[in-house]
Amino acid sequence: MRIPRIYSPDPLCEGSEVQLDESASRHLVKVLRLSAGRPLVLFDGRGGEYSAELVETGKRARARALAFFPENRESPLALTLAIGISRGDRFDWVIQKATELGAERIQPLWTSRCEVKLSGERLQKKLGHWRQVAISACEQCARNRVPEIAEPRKLAKFLDDRDDETLKLVLHHRTERQLHRLEAERGRPDRALLLVGPEGGLSEAEIDAALERDYLPLRLGPRVLRTETAPVAAISVLQYQWGDF
Repeated sequence: MRIPRIYSPDPLCEGSEVQLDESASRHLVKVLRLSAGRPLVLFDGRGGEYSAELVETGKRARARALAFFPENRESPLALTLAIGISRGDRFDWVIQKATELGAERIQPLWTSRCEVKLSGERLQKKLGHWRQVAISACEQCARNRVPEIAEPRKLAKFLDDRDDETLKLVLHHRTERQLHRLEAERGRPDRALLLVGPEGGLSEAEIDAALERDYLPLRLGPRVLRTETAPVAAISVLQYQWGDF
């Protein structure tokens, strides 16, 4: 059986014991039916991971960190995905897949075509949910660093951020620029930012605003991709071109 990987929000060190949250405890004890003494892998998001063992079962199980292993599974391409918030489970799916594919940071955006309305307590609850989606994806895909899920921002404010060290791309199916031309034009980047719209895409005005701020338009082929498909396809291509695929 595959050894379960569990994220600990508390810092770990060799020999430390941590109390697992109810969700992790339920998964280990009720679903996997593990007993005390069974092996685990623990990670705290600061890099590396620990071999560990389950020392106490129950509603709040406990685990002990044993040996540390400095495993680094992060991509050499530091990638930020900035994407319009979409409805239902689509955004959860985007966060899960972007995490699996190695995105370093995910920036949810309010754009003119966003149909999701969140504020106050509902927004904070949803943000906590998105962060848990990323944690669960890291547990599954063996990443030891959890990508940052930033507070949602309005696109206009986000575009005002200055970052001359990052290659900034906006998906735009009406451009002729394709990825294979970018490296010849700009060289091999260490950092990239990928801007993607929600359902219905970015408006022409939003695309023009991005282009005015040094974003480069990027086309993924002749077909129009859905908001949950486009970032997965684009991140995969970027990781193949400049990352670790």
